[in-house]
Amino acid sequence: MPPAKTAVPARAAHIYDAYLACLAAREVGNKTFYSGARAFLARFPDPQAWAALPLAARLAGTRPQLQPLINFLMLHGHLRPGYDYLLERKLTAALREAAASPLGPDVSRFLAGAEALGYSVRARTGMASEVAVRVLIQAGKPLAGLTDADFAEFTTAITEREQRTGRQLKHYHHAVYASRAVVYHLGAPAEPVPKRSTPGRWSWERHLDGVPPQVRLPMTAYLERLQATHARSSVQGTASELAHFGRFLARHDPGLESLAALGRQSHIEPYLNEVAVAVNHRAGTPITASTAKKRIQAVGIFLDAIAEWGWAEAPGRRLIFPRDAPKLPHPLPRYLPPDSERALLRALEDSPNRLYADALLLLRATGMRIGELTDLELDCVHEVPGSGAWLKIPLGKLLTERMVPIDEETVKLVDRITEYRSPGRPLRHPRTGKLADFLLTRQGRRVSAYTLRDELHRAASGAGIDDVVPHQLRHTYATALVNAGCSLQALMALLGHVSAEMSLRYGRLFDATIRDEYTRALTLAKAQLGPVLPGERTQLPLTAVAGGNWREAPLIKARLAGGYCLRTAAQGSCAYANICEHCPNFRSEASFLPVLQLQKVDAEALAADARQRGWGEEAARHRRLAERLDTLITRANAS
Repeated sequence: MPPAKTAVPARAAHIYDAYLACLAAREVGNKTFYSGARAFLARFPDPQAWAALPLAARLAGTRPQLQPLINFLMLHGHLRPGYDYLLERKLTAALREAAASPLGPDVSRFLAGAEALGYSVRARTGMASEVAVRVLIQAGKPLAGLTDADFAEFTTAITEREQRTGRQLKHYHHAVYASRAVVYHLGAPAEPVPKRSTPGRWSWERHLDGVPPQVRLPMTAYLERLQATHARSSVQGTASELAHFGRFLARHDPGLESLAALGRQSHIEPYLNEVAVAVNHRAGTPITASTAKKRIQAVGIFLDAIAEWGWAEAPGRRLIFPRDAPKLPHPLPRYLPPDSERALLRALEDSPNRLYADALLLLRATGMRIGELTDLELDCVHEVPGSGAWLKIPLGKLLTERMVPIDEETVKLVDRITEYRSPGRPLRHPRTGKLADFLLTRQGRRVSAYTLRDELHRAASGAGIDDVVPHQLRHTYATALVNAGCSLQALMALLGHVSAEMSLRYGRLFDATIRDEYTRALTLAKAQLGPVLPGERTQLPLTAVAGGNWREAPLIKARLAGGYCLRTAAQGSCAYANICEHCPNFRSEASFLPVLQLQKVDAEALAADARQRGWGEEAARHRRLAERLDTLITRANAS
């Protein structure tokens, strides 16, 4: 080891000696390492003064012979060089050297914590190199003392570098996102943050961009008032709908001084006309009826509210009425047919992503909403003596809790999820702010609805069925209960509905009473059918219809008792065509032979026509009718 030179100031001698000892322990070093260190310490006896240099000077001064010294100073607590410098350096060597430095125990704890949360060797090594080492160096704190502010400072530096270089650093953002979860579960005060940044952080003024000030101010005050009684997401939706109206006013009447000057004919009716022809700015297609209704209702509620509150900007009379909004269609619930459901469940059972797949199987087994599923807590299963197991479903869309009975298979499913979830400290509940042990956690964070939707999409593709959304599993659950005779009251309790109207949608799917009435009436009608055919039918041979020109038309044709049915191909064949001739209650006799024989000729001609057009099923239907007519003709001849 070369002797220390007098060029090193006395107050920096201990740093130089420790540096030489570190090089010796690693069995590295040469004259340039020593001379470079002496020159650096002679200029910066307090190494932290070097961090005050501009970034360009720090980078230019970090020559190869100085890099070992800079790494030593950072790892041993003598230098906090700034995140701007740390983000410009590759610290692979520093990570290796950290094991023998004061940061070694914290780096080891970080790597072990990342492993416990399920991260691969490559992932946890990258997180340690890109985030943990840099934050530990710059913060100057132990791992257990890192706070949200430390990670926020690092994230700000990442954003600044992106702006400076014009390049995105997604890998750094992902590494920060994951590292925060690791240090949190190791006991640090820093808490995980949502992965996706949402517009929820925007100001209401930003939501109302393009709205003139005289309209934006009362709208902003209204939105701020709604925050006291509505969820942030609901107020965001209202802001978006009001923004459409505000921007319309800016185009339609730039000179409007106040909302109090709004008129029905001068402002509202032109806006209603604009909404009626509005298109989705992304897809370029007309907006849906539900979107149009939201836009109209949001404005109406806003104007009515500020009038009730006595605001000076309120119009003098009501301007928007319920009949101004379009009527919405009422489709039946989109349940999965049995074959599709079985294929989907098999795909989920075979999925390698067990935590996500089991969560979706639990969704199907209980009829929960996707948001309720992600909010389930670890102690959600309750065993009640004499009443079996129950699942406690947390506050959801309608802010109600409920208990749902579950069977042994579902209990085993919850147990299996518990085995696959990641361990760790409780996480803060986004609704209440309280700490909670959530059932669905992976790598130290909650499993998101986006992740579950992706897994469901993957399973549906593997099952060979059209894309499925999580809510269809809820519809399928409810439909199965209805088919099994579940009462309306029980269905409401199981689904968490607060009104009977919501549950009645499932009752309309397969109403047992309607089915019974249909069967009874059809049986009675069959018993009363008679062989009454109008005599003029014999005067309507096939070739006489429309002068014979109908043959060239691309139509589906069927012979009826008193004429013909002509349908377009898009409509498909009628489900009731030729039904009487196949009915066991149909009767005929010799007097009807001319009619039956003409009908057979027609059926054969129709079969040939369908076969020429490539309509295989239609041709087969007419052939079956011709065969049936042969049987009827034989019976009529024998009578």
